[in-house]
Amino acid sequence: MTMVGRESESAAVLDLTSGVLVLTGEPGAGKSTLLGLAADRHRGRVLRMTGSESEANLTFAGLHQLLRPVLGETTRLPGRQRSALLGAVGLADGGFEGSEFGDPGRGDTGSEGTGREDGRHGGPPDRLLLGVALLTLLSDLARQSPVLVVADDLQWIDAGSLELLAFAARRIGDEPLAVLAGTRDAREGIRGGATAPFSGFPLLTLAPLDATAAGLLLDRQPYPPTGSRRLRILDQAAGNPLALIELARANGACDADSADSADAELLPPTDRLMRVFAADLEALPEPTRRALLLAAADDRAVAGRIEALAPAEAAGLLRITGGGRDGSRARFRHPLIRSAIYHSVPLAARRQAHRDLAALLSAEPDRRAWHLAAAAEGPDEEIAVALEASAARARERGGYTAATTALERAAELSPERRDRARRLVAAAGAAVSTGQPHWVRRLAARAAALTDDPALSAEASLRVGQVLTLSTEHDTAMSLLLRAAEDPRLRRAAVASASVAGFYAGDEEYRLAVRARAQDDPWTLSVTDPTAHRSERVAAIPALVERADGDPARLISLGAMAWLLDETALAVRIFDDALHRWRLGGTLPIGLGCSAGWAYLDHGLWAQARTAAVNTSSAGAGLPHLDAAARSLEAAALALAGRTDEARTAGSAALSLVDPHRSRAVAVRARWALGMAAVADGDHLGAYEQFRLLFTADGDPVHYACSYAGLAELAAAAVRTGNGAEAAAIVERTADRLAEDPSPRMRILIHRARALLEPSGAEPHFTAALAEPEGRQWPFERAQILLDHAEWLRRRHRVTEARHQLNTALETFRRLGARSWIDRTQAELRAAGVESAPATPDALTSLSPQQQHIIRLAAQGLSNREIGERLFLSPRTVGSHLYRSFPKLGVTARSQLRDLLEASGQP
Repeated sequence: MTMVGRESESAAVLDLTSGVLVLTGEPGAGKSTLLGLAADRHRGRVLRMTGSESEANLTFAGLHQLLRPVLGETTRLPGRQRSALLGAVGLADGGFEGSEFGDPGRGDTGSEGTGREDGRHGGPPDRLLLGVALLTLLSDLARQSPVLVVADDLQWIDAGSLELLAFAARRIGDEPLAVLAGTRDAREGIRGGATAPFSGFPLLTLAPLDATAAGLLLDRQPYPPTGSRRLRILDQAAGNPLALIELARANGACDADSADSADAELLPPTDRLMRVFAADLEALPEPTRRALLLAAADDRAVAGRIEALAPAEAAGLLRITGGGRDGSRARFRHPLIRSAIYHSVPLAARRQAHRDLAALLSAEPDRRAWHLAAAAEGPDEEIAVALEASAARARERGGYTAATTALERAAELSPERRDRARRLVAAAGAAVSTGQPHWVRRLAARAAALTDDPALSAEASLRVGQVLTLSTEHDTAMSLLLRAAEDPRLRRAAVASASVAGFYAGDEEYRLAVRARAQDDPWTLSVTDPTAHRSERVAAIPALVERADGDPARLISLGAMAWLLDETALAVRIFDDALHRWRLGGTLPIGLGCSAGWAYLDHGLWAQARTAAVNTSSAGAGLPHLDAAARSLEAAALALAGRTDEARTAGSAALSLVDPHRSRAVAVRARWALGMAAVADGDHLGAYEQFRLLFTADGDPVHYACSYAGLAELAAAAVRTGNGAEAAAIVERTADRLAEDPSPRMRILIHRARALLEPSGAEPHFTAALAEPEGRQWPFERAQILLDHAEWLRRRHRVTEARHQLNTALETFRRLGARSWIDRTQAELRAAGVESAPATPDALTSLSPQQQHIIRLAAQGLSNREIGERLFLSPRTVGSHLYRSFPKLGVTARSQLRDLLEASGQP
């Protein structure tokens, strides 16, 4: 058993059989759970000590906990050592008197002051003797069976016990004796102060869970939160496992209709979280607590209150940052500290704080509207109008969650039913871009309960159908979208969204149903059948791009259209422009990036493809289809880079998240990635099995658009496995289907397949494939053809021609970082009598995907600030990446980057 998001940490604590490991992390990070897991799984004796604030000043209280289960074993210790240990914890001569740790009335805290050096008479106990005694006892126990000492909350274990345990821990040899400890993060003392004796031991820091793990942990709770409340919990918990569990538990107790009240922007922490995160509040002065309440209500409300907040800053609750043009801000150490402060006062006090802040914000309408909404005690149309305007501005900035929340709150404050319904439908429209199906559905259902207006009902169906295109519920999405298409105002949007659902499903009935309603819309026609009238659709793209007028949403759609039509270079340019514009305006809507990622992959920009895969993931939003799409893209990029074990893991995960028969687009891409991993490993039979699954038993494509990418690979694997006849039939069937207007890419792939399947007549096909003027859009596929052709030439003793082809292919494979194909090409070169340099990929491929992206943008002349705006990084972070990347690339200045990329042939 492992903890969600703590798989590597679980492995580390479970593998500890000797030595010391200290777990650090904020309260609630999971330290105690991991310690408990290790104790439960340990095959031997487990001894524990757990710190407590109430016992932190009781000398040797921790030692008493540790020794209590093994008192009988101390009889084997030398007399002075045994007497010292028992005396130190007050067990000599009959044990404790009075309370568990001595008689409080006498000030007795163990054995000090009893008058003996061994712990029973006067004078302080001999710490060296005690340390040796503890080490001897633990070593003796370890000789009988493995021993694990678990010490939790080091920061509250008394200093004497901590020093003795550290003394013994530093002297552990090869015996089966391990010490596993947990303490709060480093700033609370592991480098000094109370836990200083444990400094220098190996540390394992429990960082906050990432978005995916946090979402998975929420999904495993008895009542997984959905919609806006899920987003608030994820934001407020900030990856803290305890906070995620506790807030989800509190969510389960909430009434569904009240789960998103205005006052829930900062979710109230449970009593347990209040004890953890608000323990220091009562000790602060009253002026500080008043200033903290305002800062908790608005982190920019610190002007004129910095002095009052100083005690809270000294206590580590927050820090004041900024002070420039944007003013100072309060940065709370953890979002739950902010929530604990906010909810530590009655509702009336919170509302008054919001009214006070609203009165000061006449020049900032968005902040003012939210404070007025938080202070409202009933419906108020004026505030609802202000929130609606705020939502419009948020959408312009890409703030879809903020826009949805503002519209939902505006609906709650609307006095009229129709206005409530209208604003709820608008909220559902904004929520589509958050990728939260439950939220969209709930908003639409609330709107439907308020009105029977057919126009609003149709728009509600449209919004739910749109968000479900990202899910595995293709049937429901199609039904809702085709219903919405009956409204003339919504027909174009509904049919376009239905074409996306149909594409993902790959179902022929869906495709034909959408195509029948597409009329003359070139985008929908391209999505439903990218092979029909292809040249006509391609010719329409420039005018469509111009009419998009820089709208990133429309540009993304046109990039996908270009990619489907095999205009890969054009698609990459459109995607680059669209994503850049979107990042300048705010965050990207969830679900974007997969088609861009495949375009980048096809164009040889593998690092950008992997980045797109990461950005496409639903991050725990409960969209397995979208997560499967991201994993299949990631698997493809990993397979091409030769990281085949990781590729198989990602590809198999993608297939496990969906029904391959109902999500054909994802399944086909995942199988293509698994097939390429098999090719990279030289497993030709495995490759053939995967590529054969891209086509039906009759040889038709499983997916009308995605299957064709594997045609040439199917032929290559078939030749090596004795399945040439079957593959040839599929190739010719495909050629017949695409005969009307094949794309340059399909012409190339068909030529390659025929060349491999018909060796005696291969040369015209190789020549035609390599002569295709558009072929350089797909550098990896072109290098494969060069390699295939060179192998064919060498086998016919045309070695000189083969060498040229091989060297050209090797340059491309090295630039791309295609390790397995580098090895194969070098083997062919050796067979052709050429000793090539070792197979070292291009220096760029040694960088992380993000670093490669930064290098390319820097080579275009962008400043650190401009790069940061595109990638949502600080200029300092960009500079740090460049600083670490330059030595690896062998450059010393930005001006050298363009030449470096051109020399390496980077697209």
